[in-house]
Amino acid sequence: MLDLSNCRCIIFDLDGTILDSTQVWAKVDMDFLGRRGIPVSKEYMQEIKTHTFESGSVYTKEKYNLPESTEEIMKEWYDAACKAYTYKVVLKPYAKTFIEQMHNNGLKIVSATSSDRALFEPCLRRNGIYGFFDAFTQTNEVPRGKKFPDVYMKAAGKAGCSVNECIVFEDVLSAAQGAKSGGFTVVAVYDEASADDWPDICRIADYNIRSYSELM
Repeated sequence: MLDLSNCRCIIFDLDGTILDSTQVWAKVDMDFLGRRGIPVSKEYMQEIKTHTFESGSVYTKEKYNLPESTEEIMKEWYDAACKAYTYKVVLKPYAKTFIEQMHNNGLKIVSATSSDRALFEPCLRRNGIYGFFDAFTQTNEVPRGKKFPDVYMKAAGKAGCSVNECIVFEDVLSAAQGAKSGGFTVVAVYDEASADDWPDICRIADYNIRSYSELM
């Protein structure tokens, strides 16, 4: 049972944690590389999840020695993802019910995401949970990515809470490691895209769930 007795703030990753969107990004990445005849490796798919648009475009350009500029790479990704987020991406089952319940209980709800706001905001609005969030935090606001605790520290600060008053929900191994390195309590959320890492994520996290229904 999740212990909320000392919790004043819940910090949510978005993609793969409350948004059922990781397959959208996987398709964007696979289609992007496929159009260039580049095989898609598991290593690349895991690494790219931890990046912002900007750092991800640099990583991709350097890894595959692409002739396109980082701006051109980002535009191609953005155009492909924009329609999916605006019209198709849905929430994970029971995520809305849990978030609304936590909001109604007086907890601060804050995001810690690598996603671009222009993508996630229309998605959250369409799915009816945008208004439950007290603040949004993106990795481009801090010096380092989710392998480090910076974005979670920033999110806690926006909520006016200390580390030990926050619980972080994450679906990616490296991100869970980053949050734990900052002293945060971590709930691992199962996502098919990170299925191979699930045993390791569970070992690192304080709690783990396959569905938000387990928290009801």
